[in-house]
Amino acid sequence: MTVLITGGSGFLGAELVRQAVSAGRRPAATFHSHPGDDGRATWHHLDLRDPIRLKEILDTVAPAVLINVTSGGADWAVTAEGGIRLAQAAVGRSIRLVHVSSDAVFSGTGRARYYESCLPDPLTPYGAAKAAAETAVRLLRPDAAVARTSLIIGHGRSEHEQLVHALAAGARQGALFTDDIRCPVHVEDLAAALWEIALSDAAGVFHLAGPDALSRYELGELVARRDGLGPARLPSACRSGTGLPGGLDVRLDSNATQRKLTTRLRGAREFLSGADQS
Repeated sequence: MTVLITGGSGFLGAELVRQAVSAGRRPAATFHSHPGDDGRATWHHLDLRDPIRLKEILDTVAPAVLINVTSGGADWAVTAEGGIRLAQAAVGRSIRLVHVSSDAVFSGTGRARYYESCLPDPLTPYGAAKAAAETAVRLLRPDAAVARTSLIIGHGRSEHEQLVHALAAGARQGALFTDDIRCPVHVEDLAAALWEIALSDAAGVFHLAGPDALSRYELGELVARRDGLGPARLPSACRSGTGLPGGLDVRLDSNATQRKLTTRLRGAREFLSGADQS
């Protein structure tokens, strides 16, 4: 079975590639700026704004499964239109599609937790682009899987872990918010769950987040303790009142999805207890 990972050179994409190779597969993967480090994958340059190049890659790879983990941020042409373009291609070529979305599709207002059945109500351009893409995927390809996730952590390489180190060292200005709540997930657990879904015929919306709801400051404290930095060195602040866009308290409830998986999604308190060393 040939699998194409779009966004394979990113943090999550690289882990998907690593796990595929470890399982004896040789995946194809795309990159925008630089190919990934794993030479055992076949790398293809792709700008999702270029439909001709996308067609060329699909013609060359002829994937049976496509896992889209592209990170275009708030760039509508990449995150929204690119995701829609991939869904259209999956329909035309009968490709199994797994589309990775984000908790940014939710506002964080009016409810304690978000379930797979909850409808998007984004507050930011990034969240709106993700919501548009996942809606198109579900309408164009009802047998596709849409997987929403939260803060992705792992082995010191995530953006949040790097921020914690920079703040503790005084190399970066800023603070970790005490009122910005998410459900962090380990990159290895997330990738394993995505592979489990991709290699099945499971369809619909899935939530792939950890069971622990933590503020960004609490998460930073766990990272600091694991890495011997001393949590007292981390500056803290409240995000409410700053005018920064996005939901404050966005808790993905992954219980329904977890019951369908053999992969266990660990909470941050567990995977940052000391065993997850960088």
